[in-house]
Amino acid sequence: MIEEKNIIKVGMADLNVANSPDAIRTTGLGSCVGLTMYDPQLKVAGMAHVMLPSSDIAREGQINIAKYADTALPELLNRMLQLGAARSRIVAKMAGGAQMFAFAGGGDTMRIGPRNVESCRAMLVGLRIPLIAEDTGGNVGRTIELDCLTGVLSIRSVQKGVKEL
Repeated sequence: MIEEKNIIKVGMADLNVANSPDAIRTTGLGSCVGLTMYDPQLKVAGMAHVMLPSSDIAREGQINIAKYADTALPELLNRMLQLGAARSRIVAKMAGGAQMFAFAGGGDTMRIGPRNVESCRAMLVGLRIPLIAEDTGGNVGRTIELDCLTGVLSIRSVQKGVKEL
């Protein structure tokens, strides 16, 4: 019997979790980072589409915790643990964080992509989740999909085709 695979979609500034045999996908990663967490024994995955490095810059009253690296990653971990994942088995992969436009001057505020990557790395260290693979930086947009059955992260970009981590 062939199991039907659903694709769980994660929007911009969104996060979600999925179980095998499903897959979880996000599109439109430019300066945003698609961060995945995966428990290979339970075959449970989570994905966050992180737009900005820190909620310290939030201007909205009720912040969207999925939008910022410092709030999205702990929430994603909690949702994985609620599904029975073990912190000791969870591994992370990420893609995105591109510098989509060239700017005159080296102002830090224009380095959104690199800052998103740095913030996600720092949060993973703090959460004690190993980052085992990444495809970050450059100036290409990406779509990513994590297969819950295999743990393989497929990264598609117009310029580079498909890459698997």
